[in-house]
Amino acid sequence: MIGVNSVQSTSKVRVRATGSVKYAREESVRRQSHRSKSLKISHSSEFSSGHVKESKALYNSIKNEKLEWAADDVDAMKKSPSDNADEKPNGTQSKSVNRIGSSNPFLEIPHDPNAAVYKTGFLARKIHADMDGKKTPRGKRGWKTFYAILKGTVLYLQKDEYKPEKALSEDDLKNAVSIHHALALKATDYEKRPNVLKLKTADWRVFLFQAQSTEEMELWISKINCVAAVFSAPPFPAAIGSQKKFSRPLLPATTTKLTKDEQLRSHETKLKQISTELAEHRSYPPDKKVKAKEIDEYKLKDHYLEFEKTRYEVYVKKKK
Repeated sequence: MIGVNSVQSTSKVRVRATGSVKYAREESVRRQSHRSKSLKISHSSEFSSGHVKESKALYNSIKNEKLEWAADDVDAMKKSPSDNADEKPNGTQSKSVNRIGSSNPFLEIPHDPNAAVYKTGFLARKIHADMDGKKTPRGKRGWKTFYAILKGTVLYLQKDEYKPEKALSEDDLKNAVSIHHALALKATDYEKRPNVLKLKTADWRVFLFQAQSTEEMELWISKINCVAAVFSAPPFPAAIGSQKKFSRPLLPATTTKLTKDEQLRSHETKLKQISTELAEHRSYPPDKKVKAKEIDEYKLKDHYLEFEKTRYEVYVKKKK
């Protein structure tokens, strides 16, 4: 019995010893694992801290030196025309005007101090619609009287009479209207005042101008349309995309480089193209069961094509 108990005791000691060794090994492995995790967390914290610092530096860099805007979504960005005075190397500033409500680089109004003056006179102005034909807020629709100067392809609206030697003020630049690709017509649908003409610009802003007489109104209409027909550069080719939503093409604000005959042929070609497109568009009206949004898109395109057809008809008459 003593021998057997001795053997059993020895066996238990060995088991305990083995268990102790096993426990010691597991404890060692656990500590190493915990240490490696601590190192990983430490490295991760250092990485996160460095990443945050880099992000802040990048943010401050962009904040201080704004990135140039890419002409992709006009509705997403809006800027005042008084914010774009370009610095020349000699320290002077040459002023150019962005059209009100737009920061699109294709739609800049270049100010040419040497441009010819085609007409001057007093006009009362009412802003009827903002860019893209959006209705002007009620508080901004009031009539205001200006001294108007049609100089080059820009209609300047000043508080005082025109003086060639006087520099343009910030208000003059802010109120300036580019008439490239614009159309002026008698406002037959406005009866509250006499001698009112309607001016629709390339970005579909709409202005009402009241002249001092019927003769003055007709002369303003003629001069504006003539300048637009002579100097408006040919439009860019229509964009190709997968979107079903209709978007008007961009119209360049630069002066045409075509000769007189080439400009007339360009207008005639565009008139023919628009007329064909309008006829095709109206030959496939939307079904009454389609969504209201699709019907609105159809009407918008129809309105655009009808306006462009009228515009080029006027341009062709002015060029002949």
